[in-house]
Amino acid sequence: MKYTFDIVGVSPILHFFNHQLISEENPQSQGVEYLGTHKCTLDAFLETVEPVPSKWGWNMDEVVDTVVKFWMNNSESIGYWKSRLTDAGDDNVLVARVADMKALKSEFDSLLGEG
Repeated sequence: MKYTFDIVGVSPILHFFNHQLISEENPQSQGVEYLGTHKCTLDAFLETVEPVPSKWGWNMDEVVDTVVKFWMNNSESIGYWKSRLTDAGDDNVLVARVADMKALKSEFDSLLGEG
């Protein structure tokens, strides 16, 4: 299985928490998870991604490898999001998405009305 990891934005904590609650009650796409952290570090995201593989039956080593590769290859993007998180203040989290590629494609197709 192939996985993807991306930083998608900064969100107020309460909005992110509300989104997570709604997602748990009405799961729309299996295999796509949104993660939030107060720090823009590799360690912080590795901590948030830890419970995800067991939830979906994913390969933990491959998921971690995907996050690490993103971190090694996207320093400019990481710097940008780190600045945005700092600018946003303490009541916000940095949001990332980790997904299996097939599930993410299905989610995008449904958003575009192709699914």
